[in-house]
Amino acid sequence: MSLRINSTAHVLYVFVNGNIIGYQHAENGKFNYVFEKDVKFKSGRNVIALLSITVGLANYDAFFESKPAGITGPIFITGINGDETIVKDLSAHKWSYKTGLNGFDNQLFRTEAMSKWSVENVPFNRTMTWYKATFKSPLGNDPVVVDLMGLGKGTAWVNGNNIGRYWPAFISSENGCDAKCNYRGAYHAEKCLTNCGEPTQRWYHVSHSFLNAEGDNTLVLFEEMGGNPSLVSFQTTRVGSVCANVYEKTIIELSCGRKPVSAIKFASFDGNCGSFEKGTCESSKNTADILTQECVGKEKCSIDVSTEKFGAPDCSGAPRRLAVEAIC
Repeated sequence: MSLRINSTAHVLYVFVNGNIIGYQHAENGKFNYVFEKDVKFKSGRNVIALLSITVGLANYDAFFESKPAGITGPIFITGINGDETIVKDLSAHKWSYKTGLNGFDNQLFRTEAMSKWSVENVPFNRTMTWYKATFKSPLGNDPVVVDLMGLGKGTAWVNGNNIGRYWPAFISSENGCDAKCNYRGAYHAEKCLTNCGEPTQRWYHVSHSFLNAEGDNTLVLFEEMGGNPSLVSFQTTRVGSVCANVYEKTIIELSCGRKPVSAIKFASFDGNCGSFEKGTCESSKNTADILTQECVGKEKCSIDVSTEKFGAPDCSGAPRRLAVEAIC
């Protein structure tokens, strides 16, 4: 027999009699798909449980409020009896409904949670599993990050503080990235793509205010898809440079965190930040000298991008955009 489910859930997990039989997620922006798996039912009563997960909701486009996100159905069981294919529609059956998960309701992510945790034979690559570990805070005042590469999809907490939902197992397409980026013209989602073939995020910032400088800290993970928590690591990081692109009549802000700006490496109107290519729309004043005077030696600086500040360039009527790279 097979179980077939029509879904618009961003992620769908399917369980039969308490055992997961598979999961599926939307890909390439297509949120309407069919989950189908062979299932071995037992004689008598069987229980099908569906977990629908939404990663954000549409907030633009025509009639966005009417777009479904979840299990829309129908849901079928298909079997073969001799030469006959039998299809049973379960959509009209009585389904119960519940939001949330027990682990969240019981707040297993809190450091003072009273639940009993197993420390022997910790399972890896298992779906719907909670993990807990202690660690020492990295020394120094540099920003702290946790590398979650090696995990699948889930949520992470440090000392009871939610640091975000992660999904490093979701890899972007290897196609579409271009070394040169230009936002001019009509906007479309494929413009200026970066990190092709990479996860959307693997490093998560952990605020120093979340950490105990002395003593143990607690990391809790709720892993949905299955991953290897032994690969998780905490590190400190330093900002080597910051890059910004802003249009005229806005304010550009450069910040090196807790360190001062040491130099302006590149500054140009109509240039490309990061590629060090000057454009044809240069200002009548020395842009780099102005930014050096305003920003070097400071942890943060804000400058109004205006003709009064930088002079009038010859842009032939095109929008003025200032590209800056500062060294920390």
